[in-house]
Amino acid sequence: MPYVRRRADGRIDSLHRRAIDGGEFLPDDHAEVQAFVGNDPAAKEDFSKLDADFVRVIEDVIDTLIVKNVINITDLPEQAQAKLFARKSFRERVSKSSLRLFEPTDFGDVI
Repeated sequence: MPYVRRRADGRIDSLHRRAIDGGEFLPDDHAEVQAFVGNDPAAKEDFSKLDADFVRVIEDVIDTLIVKNVINITDLPEQAQAKLFARKSFRERVSKSSLRLFEPTDFGDVI
């Protein structure tokens, strides 16, 4: 369905429903069309990885604030507490080497 107009460098400049002068027909599922409309699977995967990494950073910041007594876990809304504990529990089950900031250790304050 989409007709594309390309730039001088060959990249898609615009999409059109009807044939245009100098336009080229590409199927809806063509990789270039999908990338142009923002459905690039590789980009989505990269963004999801960045999101996951960023969530981990936020968790670590919250853990640090709690350990340093800047905030208490009870200062957070109940839903946030439940999500944090669920993620910590999951991470601990998945990785035996994960840092357990809410449990006492032989090292005292880790951070």
